[in-house]
Amino acid sequence: MADNAASVEGSFITRYADVGLAVLLVMIVIMMIIPVPTPLLDLLLALNITCGVVVLLATFYVTSALEISAFPTIILIATLFRLSLNISTTRQILLNAFGGEVIQAFGYFVVGGNYVVGAVIFLILVVIQFMVITRGSERVAEVAARFTLDAMPGKQMAIDADLNAGMIDETEARKRRHDIQREADFYGAMDGASKFVKGDAVAGLIITIINLIGGLSIGILQKNMDVWTALQTYSLLTVGDGLVSQVPALLFSTATGIIVTRSAGEGNMGVDIISSLTGNHRPLYIGAGLLFTLAIIPGLPTVPFGVLGFIMAFLARSVYREGASQLAELDRKRAQNGGAPQQHSGGTTVTGAHGGTAAPGSPENVLPLLTVDPMEVEIGYALISMVDPGQGGDMLDRIGTIRRQMAMDLGLVVPPIRIRDNIQLKPTEYVIRVKGAEVGRGELLPDHYLSMSVDQSDDMLVGIPTTEPSFGLPAVWISPEVRDQAEAMGYTVVDCPSVLATHLSEVIKRYGADLLTRQEIQKLVDLVNENNPAVAGELTSVLSLGDVQKVLQNLAKEQVPIRDLVTIFETLSDFGRFTKGVDYLTERVREALSRVITIRLQDESGVISVFAMSPRLEQKIKESVTGDLNQGWQLGLSPAEIQQVIKSSSAAAEQMAMAGLTPVMLVHPDVRFIVRKIIEGSLPQLYVISYNEIAPGAQLKSLGTVE
Repeated sequence: MADNAASVEGSFITRYADVGLAVLLVMIVIMMIIPVPTPLLDLLLALNITCGVVVLLATFYVTSALEISAFPTIILIATLFRLSLNISTTRQILLNAFGGEVIQAFGYFVVGGNYVVGAVIFLILVVIQFMVITRGSERVAEVAARFTLDAMPGKQMAIDADLNAGMIDETEARKRRHDIQREADFYGAMDGASKFVKGDAVAGLIITIINLIGGLSIGILQKNMDVWTALQTYSLLTVGDGLVSQVPALLFSTATGIIVTRSAGEGNMGVDIISSLTGNHRPLYIGAGLLFTLAIIPGLPTVPFGVLGFIMAFLARSVYREGASQLAELDRKRAQNGGAPQQHSGGTTVTGAHGGTAAPGSPENVLPLLTVDPMEVEIGYALISMVDPGQGGDMLDRIGTIRRQMAMDLGLVVPPIRIRDNIQLKPTEYVIRVKGAEVGRGELLPDHYLSMSVDQSDDMLVGIPTTEPSFGLPAVWISPEVRDQAEAMGYTVVDCPSVLATHLSEVIKRYGADLLTRQEIQKLVDLVNENNPAVAGELTSVLSLGDVQKVLQNLAKEQVPIRDLVTIFETLSDFGRFTKGVDYLTERVREALSRVITIRLQDESGVISVFAMSPRLEQKIKESVTGDLNQGWQLGLSPAEIQQVIKSSSAAAEQMAMAGLTPVMLVHPDVRFIVRKIIEGSLPQLYVISYNEIAPGAQLKSLGTVE
């Protein structure tokens, strides 16, 4: 019941918070114009002090400045409320020579009815607030705002790196970016809010002086008081009013200082302070010894220093015992795990072979060195600006786009791609590695564009001749001033990040099969199991993960999309009961994906242009094969005959490429896999399809025959 009541109350307060705030602001403005009754004024003065205490205590328990992000607005409203109270109390003091019970109490009880003492205390409070707390808070807020803005590019880059590494998702990345923006806005607002506190202190001092002068003038000239009576009356009321205003102002300025200095805390402030002061027993022992020394020096009071010394020594002993018990517990757990216990000497921790720090002379732990990233890109230092968002680089965003594109087009879940700088490379050079092996290399010229002629135009551009790294085409690096001219001449012009992104995409397409590890296959099976548990369960009962991996790798090598996992797994389950031959299963899956393959090879008009292999050559290849796809096969063609097949296929593929068509060869289903194995090393860009992989209704256009 109590929880329900609390939730209802919280909902009510939250629902009408905007209305309450609007009423408060209107009331503050009205207080500056309309006289406030003395009882209500006492209530508002007490409320002002209460708000200061609550805000100060609230700052003790925040671990991040964003937890109280409305603090700058709170400071503004509190300052405005305090100034309106000053106007109301001034009106009451000058008109009635009475400011209410609260002001009366501060004027007579707090300072003992002595206006000189009250004035001194008031000035001290003003000096503390204005010269110490406010000035320090203002400086800290200013520096924090500047450093936060300077650190934003690095934080954004770290978020992008974590996103591309797969450590966080899009939602978490968006949340972190939003928090960074809120943090920058908060410290910028606090830099301005500290000016409110500073101005409030100055205004309080000026208002007090005005009240004193105005009160003496009214008392002597209008109310016919003698100088001593007027000074006694209005000085105490003015000082009381100043103290009532400065106490909450001091609380708010202290809260401001706490907020802007809470930059590295991990818990509430009390825990952080105690942990910082009692983290080591040695300073406490030294402090206790110093206090005992002062206690025995003649002329100094023995009791205060001695009592404090005993307290400090007791605290040091407690901290030492707690630390020793924690170390003993750590050694006990380490011994249970089979590790060597730690040796603690002189504050230095020396850990055994299983610990985090290698002992002197012990063998180095080289296991982390065996970890190989699935994909990584090494760049020279001149290309760092392409990766750093703080310098305008968008390469990380492009990599994220590439990963999404590969997932949509081919069904490949590309693992995180690590980008690191390598001083051993040329400043403008980059290397692409798959599982540690170099698979691509290129050179980029920052602030230049790569131009390529698609029609082999004879027009020459002024630039640096080079070779396009993705397809090996001749190209020229040109300056930005020549870009418009190159585009007008029909050249294809791309910037450096696009060159690297294109090269990276082609590498993923070519080596995507190497990225399909068994762990990734297990993730795909689990994905299907979420919505189609029957399919996933039947597959795992028929085939092993290794068999499924090899089939998907065969599909990925020929850039057959594997997004339709349900169809693939159903086909493998159907034929996997009769054979474990990976090549045979691959062919059956390709036939099941005939619609996908057909759509991928059709042009804009829906036609697939192909070169067909002659029946005589197909028969010769079929007769030369011993075995079959189920049990394994061997090719009996001579090297000269294989070279002739490759040469004829290459001529057909080149003819299609020159015509702007996708190179496709159509063969009989019985020899499709064999033909692909023959030419894949020399012609990886040539698609080899069988008649069974053409969807019904598709239009074919034959361009010739491969003999």
